[in-house]
Amino acid sequence: MAKKNKLTKFSENMASKNVIEPGKDLYESIHGKWSEFFGNNNEIVVELACGWGEYTISLAEICPNQNFIGIDIKGDRVWKGSQYAQKNSLDNVAFLRTHIIEIHNLFDEKEVDEIWLTFPDPRPKDRDEKHRLSNKSFLEKYRSILKPDGWFKFKTDNTALFEYTLQVLADFDIKDHEFTFDLYNSPLLADHYDIKTKYERIWTEKGEKIKYMKFRFK
Repeated sequence: MAKKNKLTKFSENMASKNVIEPGKDLYESIHGKWSEFFGNNNEIVVELACGWGEYTISLAEICPNQNFIGIDIKGDRVWKGSQYAQKNSLDNVAFLRTHIIEIHNLFDEKEVDEIWLTFPDPRPKDRDEKHRLSNKSFLEKYRSILKPDGWFKFKTDNTALFEYTLQVLADFDIKDHEFTFDLYNSPLLADHYDIKTKYERIWTEKGEKIKYMKFRFK
């Protein structure tokens, strides 16, 4: 039954206009055409590893004059956000089902105004460093698609990943860099619009402090 349910979700993703994924012609041609897809020139905000899109959806509801794209490889996760957006007439939301390593092939240079990385898998083992979404090679990709002065914003409950990211950033020329190891007791609190994902609520209830940073590439 579960397998049939998942297949049904995949089928609905293929029929959903707000899901861009392999197998659709748009997946091959969307590069550089996101404003055309949304039908406006509003700012484009991307959430990486969005899961079912809690953050993407919440941002879209709060900021209707911006366009939001959630990226995740899991089709059943993307399905949930896609269906919610359609049922609630959120025309400023899209979901891109792909590996984030492909991001530079799906956005033009300087096409994105803002990127959010929220609670990614910390990949704590040394051998998995290449999979950490804040490693050097991924940050290079993000820099290539961000507009000049575009923001990169990062939230995590994982102290080791946060410290690792701070170390990686030492190799980049950045500006307006602000960060905190305790978002909820920080002047930066308003930056996250009081949006809490399921996992964020779980970790904060356990007493874990939420880490947050933002910066722009020079």
